Amino acid sequence: MQLTPEQKQMGKDNFNEAVGYSRRDWLKGAAAAGTGLGAAYFGYEKLKGERVRVGFIGTGDEGSVLLTQHPPEYMEIVAVADIRPTNLIRALHGDGNDDRVGLIKKLGESTATKIKLYDDYKALLADPKIEAVVIATPLISHHTLAIEAMKAGKHVLCEKLMAKTVGYCKDMIKASNETGKLLAVGHQRHYSVLYANAYSVIRDGLLGDIKHIRAQWHRNNSFPGRDSWNKKVDPKDLAALKDKSDYLKSFGFDDVEHLVNWRVYNATGGGLMAELGSHQLDASSIFLGKVKALACSGYGGKNFYGVKGVGSKDKQEDKREIDDHVYVTFEFPGLHYDANDNPDDVAIVTYSSLSTNRLEPYGEQVMGSRGTLILQTEQQAMLYKEASPDTGPGGLEQRLYVINGNDSGPVLSASASLAPTASAAAAGATIEKISRGYTEEMEHFCHCVRNNINAPPKDGGLRCNGTVAMADAIMALTSNLAMKHKKRIVFKPEWFDPENPAVPETDKDVVG
Repeated sequence: MQLTPEQKQMGKDNFNEAVGYSRRDWLKGAAAAGTGLGAAYFGYEKLKGERVRVGFIGTGDEGSVLLTQHPPEYMEIVAVADIRPTNLIRALHGDGNDDRVGLIKKLGESTATKIKLYDDYKALLADPKIEAVVIATPLISHHTLAIEAMKAGKHVLCEKLMAKTVGYCKDMIKASNETGKLLAVGHQRHYSVLYANAYSVIRDGLLGDIKHIRAQWHRNNSFPGRDSWNKKVDPKDLAALKDKSDYLKSFGFDDVEHLVNWRVYNATGGGLMAELGSHQLDASSIFLGKVKALACSGYGGKNFYGVKGVGSKDKQEDKREIDDHVYVTFEFPGLHYDANDNPDDVAIVTYSSLSTNRLEPYGEQVMGSRGTLILQTEQQAMLYKEASPDTGPGGLEQRLYVINGNDSGPVLSASASLAPTASAAAAGATIEKISRGYTEEMEHFCHCVRNNINAPPKDGGLRCNGTVAMADAIMALTSNLAMKHKKRIVFKPEWFDPENPAVPETDKDVVG
């Protein structure tokens, strides 16, 4: 949806007004307590005692973001490990991107240069000073590194997707249970204040019944040099790894090029659904009450990358294996799913990720019977009211405020021109500076480590623990199977049970 600047501002003001109503008690409490946003929203407190001593395994694209966003008040980085020397250099010096500034700029040279640098993760795991590790390596290695780390006595925060297969996810959860070590997974929207506020608006019923969520992550790789997933191998990495082919093959990489560009190969990555779609499936699940999907179907194809000269004039020759366009439909339980498990009470989530157009920014549109909530780039949320004969006009140009409805529940009312209320101003103040949730995720992980909290989220534990993250992996990985086998797949409850060996990748109803 293309919005004018005026329509966007109106939507933001409407959202702030709704948040000010739905979270006004919280806003007063947080202001009185003088606490940080992350701690106040997600139930942890300022770290008591020593900072958690952490090692980072993997300092590539995502790992360098985590290094930049890490909370020094909660986390002391003891060491980082990466087999690629260029990634170790970037960990210290950054790459000129504000999202990846490097440890020297973040911590100061005297502190950053004391951090140990390893080219072998096993040396990092053997370091007795390290209490926990952050794993941000290629997907194929997540389960191996996480299980080794937990068996070495380290707590684990592993980047998403949790693992390459659901079976690997269950192995990771089993290792966590057996060792007593925490296992967190980096679906950071669980720690996004913006998404927490959005869910509060949905939970209060201001959107009405939700029957459809449209999610997307569109990019345009048709211009030369636009594809960030397909890079040239740096000579420094080639030289450093020329004698380590057996080591690379033990993790599933044919050569150094496969290591560097692991996302585009089926053996080492999970494609667009694992790398991009999993975030928005996770968000959709949160919006609908943290429910599990019922079924999925879809189409995926190499519609852009392929043999040069075939198809459109822009089509490029490329050796990648993953689909470059995916269009998937998920069936979720309706937000008001009744006690009788009525199969007709469903909400539909459509997801698309394509490689040849980026007119619309990535994000989600939550479409309810009384309003629409639009989230874009994890940085802004906009709320619009549906037109109604009873409550007057709605739409993109209407300034909204919240009133009590006939059933004493909150409803949206419209005004052609309305100054922001005090509650809207308060809410706006809390979300003016948007964090994507990486920092809060690591803060809470450290809080749980230091306080020995290994409990469900409702008891103060990790908001994206192994069981929660496995559900996200099941949705992403099963949608890949649905596209591959061109069938609608019904999710089975036993797939979501960590103690049940059943998994979609070997289910005869899926692959038979």
